Amino acid sequence: MTDHDLRQRFEMLKGVEHHKNELILELLSRVDRLDEAYQQMALDHQRETQFNREGQLRERKLQDELRKIKSFMNRDPFVLVLVDGDGMIFEDNMIRKGEIGGKEAAADLWNGIKDHVHDKLPDIPSDCKIVTRIYANMKGLSDVCCKAGLVDKPAIIEEFYRGFTGSKVLFDFIDVGPGKDRADEKITELFKLHLSNFHCQHIFFGCSHDNGYARLLEQYTEPMITDRITLLEGVPFEKELYAMKAKYSTVKLENMFRCTKINVYNQPLYAASQALPQHLLQPTNDTALSPIHNGYQSPYQPTIGTSTPSPAPSNPSTMNPKAPTWASAATNAVQIASPPATPTPSASTLASSTEIPRNRIGQRIDPATVYDKEEVDRVRKMKLCNVHFLRGDCGYDPCTHSHSKKLSKAEMVALRTVARMVPCRQGTTCDDPKCMYGHRCPVSVTGRRDCLFGDNCKFERDLHGLDLNVVRTTKIGKK
Repeated sequence: MTDHDLRQRFEMLKGVEHHKNELILELLSRVDRLDEAYQQMALDHQRETQFNREGQLRERKLQDELRKIKSFMNRDPFVLVLVDGDGMIFEDNMIRKGEIGGKEAAADLWNGIKDHVHDKLPDIPSDCKIVTRIYANMKGLSDVCCKAGLVDKPAIIEEFYRGFTGSKVLFDFIDVGPGKDRADEKITELFKLHLSNFHCQHIFFGCSHDNGYARLLEQYTEPMITDRITLLEGVPFEKELYAMKAKYSTVKLENMFRCTKINVYNQPLYAASQALPQHLLQPTNDTALSPIHNGYQSPYQPTIGTSTPSPAPSNPSTMNPKAPTWASAATNAVQIASPPATPTPSASTLASSTEIPRNRIGQRIDPATVYDKEEVDRVRKMKLCNVHFLRGDCGYDPCTHSHSKKLSKAEMVALRTVARMVPCRQGTTCDDPKCMYGHRCPVSVTGRRDCLFGDNCKFERDLHGLDLNVVRTTKIGKK
């Protein structure tokens, strides 16, 4: 073998060795990259493991807190029985028993609600408590029940509700005192408060007598809310509430609440009041802001906001067949202790429409008017603008009441009678000859500072018992 051959073979070996070294370097480089990736993945895995461990610990903690919250939410569940006691009145036989009857009423109400919850509301816990709140004007309620002959004396009503409140720890009767809408406002706020209270499982709402509560209920349309409300029925649901019955559950607890409104017409006090001139006793409906509707609804019953009275016959005897007629009531009237009748101003007494009749101490006296009761009922439903027809200076454009009717003389007299049922803000000092409002209570008797409506009369106390004898008149701009 020659030197040349040896050199060729050496060069070949050098090339192979070079390729081998390159392969080894490439392999070592790839190993370094894989090791680096492995270390990164190891770190990521470690981080994920730590995150999962912390997440599990956090989830376990949240689950513990959720169990505690659920346990707290399920603690002391209750249903609320919320009643407007001015219109939802217990049965007569219970009331007459006084304190004992109150305890019986509380027991029967508790059992009735308990049975209803068990039968109709299975999702409510069996250990659910029953909280009852009845709001009413105690004095007004007592006086009306006494006048209607349900009890012999007003104190029996106080004894009844004392027994009712004392028999159950969570049963309360709250006396809101006299004043319009006091019970309604408290009931409305308490209703809203408990509707969002998760401890309150259900609300039984006793309000069937008053259309005004329709304004409250119509705010809630979601089934999740309406399903938590049951309407208690005493007297039949008023028109607007009846229309809403489809949205709510209703229940009528048998032998619990009166199914008719209190009627004072057959009682001596009513007969005595009928002995007064008819125009002094004619009640008005909501258009005149009267505390009674067509003379039939209990005079102490308030309304929320502007309520719409249910249609009622204009003749009281139609609503109550036993109610006396005008003739029989006047014939059998009990004498009311009062001074001899004094003359009231007539058209001849006034020199002109610019004069205001006043009595001996300067109090303004509204002239007496004779009108037809049925005509007043009819005119009252015509939605006439009092200011336009009686003053001629309505400032509303457009006005929500009618200006276009052509009124007869009798209709004008009836409309003026309706307007007189609303007290004038100036009272007996009013010197506006065109004033269409009332300056004295139309049912008060001279010398007496009260009337048939008691503390619920919308006329102030000093507008009762006025001396109706006109001794002078005051002209515009003169004292």
